[in-house]
This record gives sequence, C-alpha cells and structure tokens, in this order.
Amino acid sequence: MNPSTAMATVVVDELVRNDVRHVVLCPGSRNAPLSFALFEARDRLRLHVRVDERAAGFLALGLARATGRPAAVVCTSGTAVANLHPAVLEAHHSGVGLLLITADRPPELHGTGANQTIDQRGIFGSAAVAVDFPVAEHRAGLNPVWRGLVCRGVARAETGRPVQLDIPFREPLVPTFGDEWPDSLQGRPGGARWTTWSAQRTPPGNRVDFALPARALMVVGSGDPVRARAAAAVAAKAGWPVIAEPVGAAAAVSGGARVLRGGPLLLSGELPDGLRPDAVVVVGRPTLSRGVRGLMDRAPVIGIGDHPQWTDPQYVATHVRSWLDDDDLAHAERPDPAWLAGWLEAETAAATAVDKLLGEQPWPTGLHVARALVDALPSGAALFLGSSNPVRDVDLVADHRADVAIYANRGVAGIDGNLSTAAGVALGAGVPGYALVGDLTFLHDTNGLLIGPGEDRPDLTVVVLNDDGGGIFSLLEQGAAEHKAAFERVFGTPHGVDLAALCAAHGVPHTLAASHAEFAAALRPAPGLRVVEIRADRDRLRDLHARLRAAVAGALR
Repeated sequence: MNPSTAMATVVVDELVRNDVRHVVLCPGSRNAPLSFALFEARDRLRLHVRVDERAAGFLALGLARATGRPAAVVCTSGTAVANLHPAVLEAHHSGVGLLLITADRPPELHGTGANQTIDQRGIFGSAAVAVDFPVAEHRAGLNPVWRGLVCRGVARAETGRPVQLDIPFREPLVPTFGDEWPDSLQGRPGGARWTTWSAQRTPPGNRVDFALPARALMVVGSGDPVRARAAAAVAAKAGWPVIAEPVGAAAAVSGGARVLRGGPLLLSGELPDGLRPDAVVVVGRPTLSRGVRGLMDRAPVIGIGDHPQWTDPQYVATHVRSWLDDDDLAHAERPDPAWLAGWLEAETAAATAVDKLLGEQPWPTGLHVARALVDALPSGAALFLGSSNPVRDVDLVADHRADVAIYANRGVAGIDGNLSTAAGVALGAGVPGYALVGDLTFLHDTNGLLIGPGEDRPDLTVVVLNDDGGGIFSLLEQGAAEHKAAFERVFGTPHGVDLAALCAAHGVPHTLAASHAEFAAALRPAPGLRVVEIRADRDRLRDLHARLRAAVAGALR
C-alpha cells in the first residue's frame, strides 16, 4: 500500500467512526486516493457524487442542516477548492458544521508553476478552521496522527463551524499493491473514535438579570431552534405577542408562543399607540423585514443570541444575553392581558384586509403562490425558501405551521446554491421536500439539477416563480418610477430562458401550472426531483405591495 492510499483509507475510516454520515465527492486527479477510499466505504456512509464543486458544497450544507451532523465535501486541488467558498461563508454565518476535505499538491510543487497548484491552506480565512495534514510517508507512527487530526476537525465542526482538512498527496495517487505498511493502520476497537470528546450542552451562564416589561414584543429570526423554543416559552407565559420569520416560526409555535400571522405587515406602517412596545426582545437573527428594523429604532432592544457576536447591525441593543427561559420569568412583570389582546385584534383586522386584497387579484402573484404552497404541504414535509422574494412572500401572507420544517440560507442570504441546498435538505431529512425559488435563483444553480444516474435522487419539488428577472428590485428604491429608464437593463435583467427545455436537458420532469387548480395538483407528493413553474408579471409587483401595506395600515386605524 502506497502512502497516499494509506492516508486516504485511514481518513475515510475515521470519518465513519466519527459519525460523518454523508460525504459529497467531486471528481479529480489529486483527490483520487480519497475517491477510491470512499468508494470502498460506500456501504458504511452515504456517498453523493457531483461534478460541480459549488453545487457540491451547498449540497453538503443542506445535508448538514437537515441531519444536524457535519457533512463532508471532498474535492481536488486548485480552483475546485475556491468554488466551495460561497457554501463555506453561508455555513460560517449560519453556524452549520461542514468538513471541507481538500486534496492538495505536496509542498515541493508549491511555487514552481506546477499544474493546478495554488496556496489553498487556510484559503477560507476566518470562515473556516484550518487543519493541515502532513504529507504521507512510508514509515511507522502516522496512523495516530491521521486519525487524531480527523477527530480534531470533526470536533470543531460539531460546534457549528466549517473546518478545512487540507491533505497533500504525492504520486502514486491510485492504489498499488505489494508493499507492506510498517505498522498497524487499524482504528480503536469496536469502531470507536480515535479521540472522543463531549461538547457542553447546558444553557449558557450569560442569563437575563434585568427587568422584562409586560408590554414587550418578541421577534424570532434564524438561529438555534432550541434557543428560540426556550425564549418563546417565556413569551407564552409573559403574555408577549411574537413575530417570527419563517425559519424560526416552528420553534416559536412549539414553545407555546402566540405567533402573529403577517407580523411584518403589522409593522410596515406607524403603530397605534396601544401597540407600541416598551421593549423588543430579539431572538436570533432577523433579516427579512424593514418594519422590524424600524421598530427596533423606536423601542429598547433586548438581544437573545450568540455571545459575544450578537446581532445588532443598527447598534441599538440595550442588553444582550445568550439565553432566555422559564428560569428568567422572575424578572418579568405581571402579564397585561390587554397587551396581547390588542395585538390579536390587530392581527385579525390585518388578515381580513390581506385576504380581501389577494382575493381581488388575478392569479398568480408571488403572494398567492407562497400562501397556496404552505397550505398544501403534507404534514412532516421540509420546505426550503429561496432568498429574495420567496422567503419574504411566505413571511408576509402564509400561515405558520409547526408540522413543517422550513429552511433557508439566511447566513449571508445569497441566491447561489439554493437548489443544491434544498436537495441536501430533502436527502438528509428523508421526507417529502419542497423548494420555493425565483427564476434567477433557479438559474444560478442549475447544476443542482445535474445528478448522475447512479446517485440518490432527492424527493424534491422545486417551485419556480418565473417573472423573467429580478422581481425583488421592483420593491426597493431602484424600482421607483424616477429610475424607470435604467431599471430594466441593470436591475430587472430579463433572461427569456425556456425553463422547460432546461429541465428536459437534465432529464427532470417539468410542469407549467397556469392556474391555482393546476398548481395544487402539481404539489401532490411524488418521488424524485421535479420542477413546477409558475409565470408571473413583474410589472404589477410594486403597486400590489404598496396597496397591501395601505390596506393593513387602514385596517389598524
């Protein structure tokens, strides 16, 4: 056994022993030793092969999100490594553990002009923990080193960090036979890890030690669902209404809180005096609503999130703590029944106004699609929401469902890699998967549809709201009438792509749903990967949202 084969075999065996269940492999030459070792271990882990490193990185991200375990992605040297960077950044800012196993050239080839050679050690900077392997040599004593480094990498990934294992390989890169290895390459008896470790799982000590007013409003964003559930239980007992973004709503509902439907619309205008909070308790990282950000400028803000890197981009927080649960109720003032009742009355009025307005609009709009999709999901399904308008449409008008797991890439909120992340979620969760994305998000990751005939295919229905361009910009400042001359060319960016033909090229079933009834029929659970396209008109988008905000504001007066 040559040194490269020996090291790769030991690394893969130790990954299995460390409960790394999913590995995404991209083909290459320098990572050939790992490819052979993974193929031999395919019955001990789930191996996924993809040809595009960027898509592979996001697939691993989705697998890690759904399983709660670090997933690994393996690639060759050079720009292949750089293509993992978007997924690494999303994982870093979302607190998701990823293992980036990057094959490298040996040191003697660096700086020589050797093919496909870059300085890739620590290429991800502060976004990933770097673990550098030594070059394998034909000598005794290396088995503990290789296994120990894998354990260190997995241990860091289990804390919610991306970790790069950079592994240099010398030729030969394919298995050779005949040479005996100088000592044993076996792991610990009974399949145990070489080094075990245990993370601290008790609630942090950074607890609330100040008064919590009765007239508080809680906002739940993305982040640790355990933290959100514990904080929501406090809101339930303290009589606080809760506004939760889609990715945090299930945790808030399961914590017993009264989560308001259409919360961002309630905050889109000036609040009546009776609904103005004495404090806003922000749990996690809210990123979707300008109304929430505006509210945080007008009331004291208490942050419950990661410490010391808390979420406070406006620098308005008065207190930040890492935990809030029933033990902190001693600091809460006696509940004011009129406070929650007032918000529930406002919610009912706003919902009536929204239902009336949407009922008057011709099908389809993004708001119609978001509501219909969430209503139609089977219990236990997983829903991935693309960045830009889809996640916001769900936030505005869809009901909250505790029986549906909702995912989104809100760490850095990019539109790259969304199809691959959704596929990873569906494969990792093992439940019917759905994704709602815009057309540009879909086109950004069409390699997510590229799945070889021998690979596991996700049970994933991708719903594409196709308005032929960047609809979200219609709702921003650049979508105002005074910018009309420049808008379509540099923001609207129409593309005219035939999505049906694109899907056919990938062998993916495609349905064009022209009515609500056709859309409902297309959403019935079915195995495999499929795309449901809905075509909408961008021209009406800005006016519709303006009328929606006006209708809710009028209902609250």
